[in-house]
Amino acid sequence: MGETLTGGPARLSAQEREALAAYAARASWPAGFAIYQRGTPADGVFVVTRGRVVLRSRVRAGRGFVPWIATPGESFGSEGLAPNAKYATDARADDESETLFLSATRFRAFVREQPQHALVLVAQLMAERAALLDKLRELTTLSVEQRMVSTLLRMANNATFTREDGKIVLCTARYRLLCELVGATREGEGLVERKGSTLIIAPPTQLAERVDVTSDNELLIATFADRAEQTFQ
Repeated sequence: MGETLTGGPARLSAQEREALAAYAARASWPAGFAIYQRGTPADGVFVVTRGRVVLRSRVRAGRGFVPWIATPGESFGSEGLAPNAKYATDARADDESETLFLSATRFRAFVREQPQHALVLVAQLMAERAALLDKLRELTTLSVEQRMVSTLLRMANNATFTREDGKIVLCTARYRLLCELVGATREGEGLVERKGSTLIIAPPTQLAERVDVTSDNELLIATFADRAEQTFQ
């Protein structure tokens, strides 16, 4: 069971989505459609069955940060399962997409009547939360280039973005989305080759050479933290 586009856990299976569909509302969204906005009342949880849904937090005009891209079998908007909740991000269909929406009321019915399937959905939600926590760790411990390489390595598992030679090919819009996903504002030196409006990225084997999770910077941070802890003891 491999990672998803954003490095998250394995997705809900078709069988689990079929069980969920009996309790959920199915909807189709055209590319670019705003499903909901940050700060609006939230209810329930969405599961993607086709396409991609981008969650984005606006930082300033024309710029944003993307904490998650939900692909088939993944969820989004789960903050709606909490009482009196509001959405924490904007959600927009990146491609023509289809979702299942399980309201909080229907979620309770699903848990009561289909506990074996409900436990799988809850496990998915918890695994996605863990993936977001791991991404927070990357944002605070890795450089921009390391975060970009790490994300590109995960994207290499998705055949949509790779050529036969293993190189990842992105259009300008997809590369902008990648930068928002890793919190970058410019290209990493030597990572991208431009050919017109297309960006070609080195194969995963070469990308892996550019990232070292035990980099000197991280070791310095760890050393400083140890010294600081000893000082206060």
